[in-house]
Amino acid sequence: MKLLLKASLLLLPGLFATVHAADDWPLYGLDYSNQRLSPLTSIRPQNVAGLARRWRVKTGIKASFQASPVVREGVMYVSTPFNHVLALDAATGAERWHYEHALTTRDVCCGPANRGVAVAEGRVFMATIDSRVVALDAATGKKIWETPLIDSQPVATEKLSELLTGAAPDQSLGLAESAQTGQTGYSANMAPQVVDGLVLVGVTGTAYGLHVETRENGETRMSVVGLAGEQLGLRGFIVALDTANGEERWRWHTVPDGAWTGNFTATTAYGEALNRNLIDERTRSERYAGSWQFGGGSVWTTPAVDRERGLIFIGTGNPAPQMDDATRPGDNLHTVSLVALELKTGKLVWAYQQVPHDRWGYDVASPPVLFTVQYEGKPVEAVGQASKLGWFFVHERATGRLLYRSAPFAPQENLFRPPTEAGVRISPSGLGACSWSPVALDEVSGSVYIAGSHGPADYFVRKLPERAGQAFDSYTMFKPVEDTHHGLLSALNLADGSLRWQVKLDEPMVGGVLATRSGLVFTGEGRGRFAAFDGATGARLWEDTTEAGVNAPPVSYAVAGEQFVAVVAGGNSLYGYPVGDEIIAWALPTKTEP
Repeated sequence: MKLLLKASLLLLPGLFATVHAADDWPLYGLDYSNQRLSPLTSIRPQNVAGLARRWRVKTGIKASFQASPVVREGVMYVSTPFNHVLALDAATGAERWHYEHALTTRDVCCGPANRGVAVAEGRVFMATIDSRVVALDAATGKKIWETPLIDSQPVATEKLSELLTGAAPDQSLGLAESAQTGQTGYSANMAPQVVDGLVLVGVTGTAYGLHVETRENGETRMSVVGLAGEQLGLRGFIVALDTANGEERWRWHTVPDGAWTGNFTATTAYGEALNRNLIDERTRSERYAGSWQFGGGSVWTTPAVDRERGLIFIGTGNPAPQMDDATRPGDNLHTVSLVALELKTGKLVWAYQQVPHDRWGYDVASPPVLFTVQYEGKPVEAVGQASKLGWFFVHERATGRLLYRSAPFAPQENLFRPPTEAGVRISPSGLGACSWSPVALDEVSGSVYIAGSHGPADYFVRKLPERAGQAFDSYTMFKPVEDTHHGLLSALNLADGSLRWQVKLDEPMVGGVLATRSGLVFTGEGRGRFAAFDGATGARLWEDTTEAGVNAPPVSYAVAGEQFVAVVAGGNSLYGYPVGDEIIAWALPTKTEP
């Protein structure tokens, strides 16, 4: 009878997939909710101290490595920097195939990192840094189709570093002697979402800041500069492509046609003063009426999907030009927003702008997460988002109504103060209390786990003397106050947003969190530590040290009943974390018969 049952399962792929779904990590966020909560329980607080490395793979591509692996039926699919894809045996790490995307250019805005693939319908889908989407055969790695997201790079792709060259910026800010990189130009590095025959992909680089790297006390320090000027940005969007052939089904632009000024609001929707000069903005609105065409609003996040309602949820990035607001009066809709779109059409359902007229770089970058919360005595289907501002925002999923924002999970200082010539210290800075790192959420325990940071910065705005041929006359810059930076792993109560526990870590956190049904929380650190924490108390229960920074989201899966935890370790050059090229999997020691 057991043999007949096993045979029937093998003959019915749909049933087989359902029975073994708990063993896989099939989507970027595990499922469409983006909760990143593994149902596996073999690895528990009582035995996690016994975790040992089972296998590791070196990809040979050393650069900022941010991918979240996908595991389906014993095969792990991982994208690397510069858009390679590896298919590995999830139990041993043995390579099955290796695909290398033929990049049309490496001169891209936002670095070489890719955050993961999507796997569905026997295909592997990847967005590329040269603004394309490719579909590969999951069994062989052979390319099935390739679709460009843009016809060509628009004119507004100036290298910001070249615009700054020769502008004689203030020496006291350390710009003259520093390395400068950055440009505006379409790119794509998010993990796609695949649902109901559609591949969903957003673009980045539409309001990219100039990164300025200096060396202080032997450490690499990164500042960000936003230049004043017209047409220094692009218009962000998300597209839906047909999984079968790559044809475009719809496209939604983050900045609305000709109507992004909004109501010139003096406060955020949750009542915080924005300290705007609204009279001046209204005066400039006619002159810059066409600024929406270059308005920014990158899409950094993998969407969450509510299939029952037919909705997807995305976050949008900062307006362009970044930080400097001289040429973009108004609220700059729908930048720095959590947005709900119709899955079938891409039509806007609602948008909640966290920061109108953003001057600080507060992109909505961490992926939205879906869950049910008790609100005023009733269950409400909600969507949450861990913001750069240091609040976890919780909204009614159907309408966008704000239910609550959490207690701050990172220190806040001078929030929404305008940059000044002398400099004003603001926390969180544009690096974010929570940047692109995905959260993990457990509805049973009622907790959301956030990889965050305390990272204040001094914000300056400087006017430059007029020069012949000068492209701009001022710039805005934030310079991190490095001696105060550290990481914060936090657990928030979903019932009311209160802080349950928090662990201070040595370095700012970027990468993400994994939770398991057994009560564990896994996350990595920039100097190479990878650790497990007790989900109830925050106690550190186990750790290992890798060669490079662990700055990517971990996953958990099972093969033949054995649970693994895996993560990529490749560091992050922008944070000064050591780079590498490893994929590592841990498991408990196997039992041997006497």
